Amino acid sequence: MDAQRALLDELMGAARNLTEEEKKGYREVSWDDKEVCGAYMVRFCPHDLFVNTRSDLGPCPRIHDQKLKESFEKSPRHDAYVPKFEAELAQFCEKLVMELDRRVRRGRERLAQEVEPAPAPPLSSEKSEQLSVLEEKIKNLLEQVEALGEAGKVDEAEALMRKVDVLNAEKTTLTQQPQTDKVLMLAQEKKMALCEICGSFLIANDAAERTQSHITGKQHIGYGMVRDFITEYKEAKEKAREEERLAREKEAEERKKQRENEHENRRRRSDSGDRDRHRDRDRGERERDRYRERDSGRERHRDWNGRSRDGGRGVDWRSRNGRDGARDRYRDRSRSHSPVRHGHKRSSRSPVHPY
Repeated sequence: MDAQRALLDELMGAARNLTEEEKKGYREVSWDDKEVCGAYMVRFCPHDLFVNTRSDLGPCPRIHDQKLKESFEKSPRHDAYVPKFEAELAQFCEKLVMELDRRVRRGRERLAQEVEPAPAPPLSSEKSEQLSVLEEKIKNLLEQVEALGEAGKVDEAEALMRKVDVLNAEKTTLTQQPQTDKVLMLAQEKKMALCEICGSFLIANDAAERTQSHITGKQHIGYGMVRDFITEYKEAKEKAREEERLAREKEAEERKKQRENEHENRRRRSDSGDRDRHRDRDRGERERDRYRERDSGRERHRDWNGRSRDGGRGVDWRSRNGRDGARDRYRDRSRSHSPVRHGHKRSSRSPVHPY
């Protein structure tokens, strides 16, 4: 019936049975509506796993529609909604597994209980008298066996020992009490086993057909899917966290390298600036040296030109200065002998020029 309804919905639309008035207020359902089951969109709905089993969850209160699921898978927003729907499914599945694990734990504790035998009831007077007679016979026979053994009569001693064994067996039968029904039931229960997947009780060492029937049953398969999904979901979350951590570490390492490169570039620029300043200073010093050398060369050139004007003789400035000094001293002596300086009248032939 549901398959036929789904087929008609696909061919004629979900509003095929509505009147014109009802169609005016009708709104087409989309896969992202709250009425649509997100778990059914991404994986499976747990309500569909345990139908007609002891773990039946009943019908899902939300919409399950294969057409909407196909629309969701083709939607460009598919990847953005998958984490949200998977998180909702994981939360629901974890609640199921927590309840199941409590049931499994209780079953395990039930199987772990030791079967405590009930205390033996007291023997009747008749059985007590029979037990006393048997014990007396066994005692007498053992004394005879000991005596025959000391006398070296081994065969007779062995024959009496066989009689002692028979009497001991009768004593055990007399003292053994029949087990109660409760003890038998608990002993039978100890032969049960517990399925760790779905929490069902199984008969230990049961036939292979019955074991296979349990493994392929809805309840076992359903809880297996639930547990597998939770494990897969947790592993994916852990992997995503690990990738995010590695990405953060890589980003931090890249930022660190970038800072180191910037620091190295600043250091290189600083070193380059220092070298430029040193190079400029050295260039300035060299230029000043060249200027000084050029000035010195000009002075030497002027001195050389002066010597050339003195006659071209290779007399240096010291000899010239010495000659000039001698001339000056001669002039001074001539002036000291002058008649004017000593009060003598100059000859009329030597006119005195006024100063």
